[in-house]
Amino acid sequence: MAKRRYLLAIDQGTTGTHVLVVDDRLEVVGEAYREFTQHFPRPGWVEHDLREIWKTVERCCKKGLADAEIRPDMVTAIGITNQRETTAVWHRETGEPLARAIVWQDRRTAEACAELKARGEEERVRETTGLVLDPYFSATKLRWLLDNVDGLRMLAEAGALCFGTIDSWLVHRLTGGAAHVTDASNASRTLLYDLRGRGWSEAMIELFGIPPQILPEIRSCAEVYGTTKGMDALPDGIPVSGMAGDQQAALFGQACFRPGESKCTYGTGSFLLMNTGPEPVTSKSGLLTTVAWQLGDSTTYALEGSSFVAGAAVQWLRDGLQAIKKSAQVEKLARSVASSGEVVFVPALAGLGAPHWRPEARGLLMGLDRSTHLGHVARAVLEGIALQTYELAQAMTQDSGQPIPVLKVDGGASANDLLMQYQADILGIPVVRPRNLQTTAAGAAFLAGIGAGVWNDPEEIRASWHPGKTFKPKMEDAARAHALAKWKRAVERA
Repeated sequence: MAKRRYLLAIDQGTTGTHVLVVDDRLEVVGEAYREFTQHFPRPGWVEHDLREIWKTVERCCKKGLADAEIRPDMVTAIGITNQRETTAVWHRETGEPLARAIVWQDRRTAEACAELKARGEEERVRETTGLVLDPYFSATKLRWLLDNVDGLRMLAEAGALCFGTIDSWLVHRLTGGAAHVTDASNASRTLLYDLRGRGWSEAMIELFGIPPQILPEIRSCAEVYGTTKGMDALPDGIPVSGMAGDQQAALFGQACFRPGESKCTYGTGSFLLMNTGPEPVTSKSGLLTTVAWQLGDSTTYALEGSSFVAGAAVQWLRDGLQAIKKSAQVEKLARSVASSGEVVFVPALAGLGAPHWRPEARGLLMGLDRSTHLGHVARAVLEGIALQTYELAQAMTQDSGQPIPVLKVDGGASANDLLMQYQADILGIPVVRPRNLQTTAAGAAFLAGIGAGVWNDPEEIRASWHPGKTFKPKMEDAARAHALAKWKRAVERA
């Protein structure tokens, strides 16, 4: 009888760290989750403490293995997935963070992006990187750190500084400082990666004023980057062998291995990705072109639409309006009314992402009258999340030239049946939710398994992917048209 093998997936997200232990039959046998502090030093600024993130990783690894009831030395390999554009810097020799990480939601570089647009640089940036000039991405955040934190640029030019997205930071810590690497999917989110050249772009490095010696080495998404060393939770010598940004990992974890297959993840934000195959598709509709994953020398690309606020809108209901005590209560509150009436909510609490790219936009609640109560607002919030995804799907269909026949969904907010039914209704297509909603972490585990030789090919994984529930559209065409017209008017005012 073959020996059972275990993979440990570290899903380092925006609000917390989640660790999954998965066996070679794709069964989740252990997991752990821990939130960490969000720092908001000024309006529009969002930061994370890298030391605190690392502590959550160590603690979740310990707890996840305890939950799985296996010894740490039974782990075959480790996979990493991460919040992507979040920007970190640390000392090359000591490994000490030299500033808080600037989170992908942070908008402090909006003015710098506007200046580059005014200089006519956006077309060149999009052509090279597949991205748009927006504070969302890493390069302007990194430039801000180099220009505003005392001593950083001098350290960078001396070769004593490491830059990375959170994947790079975690591999550095997991390997005891031996590896300074990233993978192609995360590199493609920095504004510094040449999509067609498949490496760091000299033109973008010059444009953003980044010393090239601080950049990590770009590797594939499934190979051994190094082995563990000096951890409290794990013994030395375990291969770290899989890595992808969170949305690409979710696409992989949803077994969207063929061109046209699509998924939407509902987390802090919502992210719709379509596998477009071995060639990048240039968007004319405000979407992003990105690396989905690289296996060996073969690169798979994706179209992506990003909405900055999804589950975070429910958190706003909970923490800002104090309409609910727990996020899970939003569905019951929304079901207290038969419909949202004329109430519309645009979740632009951190600006509007694709396809609008309006960082100055702000959240909007409209259509209120004396009969409006919190149930209408809660329902409008859920509908606003789904309507954002509708816009992304329409743009994706236009760019790719093919419709989305079925949308696979995952992430915490996809557990909300009311939201998923409305998503199917407004899209007019089935929405399929898998049995395991933690597809981001599952994708990291799958990649680690391929990198460590547990599986040889993604199609071996497809056979074990299981759907959970399918939501079929029920909305009449006239009701859909009315909802979309209200939404369009609201977005114009946001």
